[in-house]
Amino acid sequence: MQLKPLSRFFLFSSLAASALGTSTMASAAFLDDSKATVEARNFYMNRDFRQSGAPQSKADEWAQGFILKMESGYTDGPIGFGVDALGLLGVKLDSSPDRSGTGVLQRDSSGQPSDDYGTAGLTAKAKVSNTTLHVGTLQPIIPVVMRNDSRLLPSIYRGAWLQSKEVDGLTLDVGMLDRTSYRDSSDYEEMAVFASGARNIVLGSTKTSDEFLFAGGKYQFMPELTGSYYYGALDGIYKQHNTQLVHIMPLGDNQSFKTDLRYVRSTDDGGSNVDNNAFGALFTYKIGGHGFTGGYQTLSGDTGFAYISGGDNMLVNLLQINDFGNEDEKSWQVRYDYDFAAAGIPGLSLMTRYVSGDNVNLAGGGEGKEWERDTDIAYVVQSGPLKNVGMKVRNATVRSNFGSDINETRLILSYTLALW
Repeated sequence: MQLKPLSRFFLFSSLAASALGTSTMASAAFLDDSKATVEARNFYMNRDFRQSGAPQSKADEWAQGFILKMESGYTDGPIGFGVDALGLLGVKLDSSPDRSGTGVLQRDSSGQPSDDYGTAGLTAKAKVSNTTLHVGTLQPIIPVVMRNDSRLLPSIYRGAWLQSKEVDGLTLDVGMLDRTSYRDSSDYEEMAVFASGARNIVLGSTKTSDEFLFAGGKYQFMPELTGSYYYGALDGIYKQHNTQLVHIMPLGDNQSFKTDLRYVRSTDDGGSNVDNNAFGALFTYKIGGHGFTGGYQTLSGDTGFAYISGGDNMLVNLLQINDFGNEDEKSWQVRYDYDFAAAGIPGLSLMTRYVSGDNVNLAGGGEGKEWERDTDIAYVVQSGPLKNVGMKVRNATVRSNFGSDINETRLILSYTLALW
C-alpha cells in the first residue's frame, strides 16, 4: 500500500516517538538530553508578473506547513550514539494550475498543485569529545552549501557530515552529500547547478551529480575578528573556494561597526564552463535600534556565480528574489534595519533595502540592468496566550531589462511548540 504524504508523516512521527520513548533501556542521557519541537507555518505568497507581460500573469498560493524535529541525546561511553528525526508536511489551502509555481506547493508536470506533500528523514549521529558525525538527513548552513528555508518547508540534503570543535575558537567541517530534496518536493534527487538568469553557464553531458564534497573551517582569531575558508565541489560540474573575513568594532554607547568581506573563486570540474570570481563587501553601522548598511558586489569571469540549485548562497546581495549573480554583474546595496525594542516595543522589527545591478553580459549582446527593493515587517508576540507566535510581511519589487518584472508579497504566520 502506498501512503499519501499526510499518512506517511504521522506514521513516521509515531515510530520516531516510540523509538525515543524506549531508549531509556539503552541510556538515560539518550532520553534526558532529547528534545522535540513542531513548527506550524502558515504561508501565503503572491507573485505578480503582469508588468512584464509574462505568459502566466501571477503565481498565487496559500498553504499550511508542519516541521517536526526530534533530537536525541547521546548514549554513555567513549563514543556516544544518537538519532535525530525530521518530518516535513505541506497542505494546500488554496491554489490552482494557472496560479501555481510559487515554490510553496509541490506540483506535477501539468502545473497541478498537490493536496499535500511531505518528506521524512532520520539521521544517525556519533560523538567523541567535541567531534560529531551525522549520517542521513542534513540541513547544512555553511558557505559552500546552504539549505533554503524561504518557503513553506525547507530544502534538505542527504549525506554525511563530520564536524570538530576540539580547538577553542576553531570549527572544522568535512562531508559528502549525494541527494537533495527541494523545498516543494517529496523526493530526493541528484544535485544540479543553478544556471538561470544571465549566468551563461553551459553544461556538457553531465547535468546532475550524486556527489558534493565539502571541507573547511572557521576560526575566531579574537572576539572581534572571525575568518573562514571552505572548499566545495559538485562532482563533474564545478568546484569552489570560499573565503570570508568578519570584523566587528565596538564603538561604545551601544554602537558598533561591522565589516564583512567575501571572496569566492569558482571553476569547472570537467563538465561545464563555470569560471567566476565573486567579491562582496558589507559595512554596517549600528546605533541603538538602528542599523545602516552599505554593500558592493562585483563578479568577473566567463560565467556567473555557481551554486547548488534549490539552496542558498553566500553572495552579499542575495535578496528575497534575486542574488545579482549574473555574468560580470556589478551591484550595490543600501539597507536600513530598526529594532523597535529600542522604542519600547520588543518583538517588532523592520528591514528595508535596495539593490541595483548593471554591467550584466547578455548572451544575445548588450548590457543587462536590474534592481530590487525589499521590505520586511515582523512581530513576535512577547506574552499572553499567543506568546511566541510570529507574524511577518515580506514585500519585494523587481525590475529588469533581461528578466521578468515582479511584484511579490509573502505573509507568514508561525508558531513553534516544544513537545518535550
